[in-house]
Amino acid sequence: MSQEHIVSVRVYVLIFLALMVLTAATVITAKYDLTVIWGPLNAIVALTIAVIKATLVVLYFMHVRYSSKLTQVVVFSGVLWLIIMVAFTMMDYLTRHGWPEPNL
Repeated sequence: MSQEHIVSVRVYVLIFLALMVLTAATVITAKYDLTVIWGPLNAIVALTIAVIKATLVVLYFMHVRYSSKLTQVVVFSGVLWLIIMVAFTMMDYLTRHGWPEPNL
């Protein structure tokens, strides 16, 4: 017998409001040049906000928070695999020193 978890409307409204606040934070952050403070800070702030929003969507709207442990392990494994692939891509990208000149 499966056990379903009923999520209240209040939780959905709170998550929706949090997503709206984070969207407003994204728009406000995009209007300012944060590279003056410290290098690529715009990208770091934007990606941090995006990761928080994606986490809220996955946990609550995709019901992973109340799912079985197996579902949580599968989601975690997918995120871990994404991190590994991005890390390998960045290792390759950051070790390049420019494009080779074509032999004409």
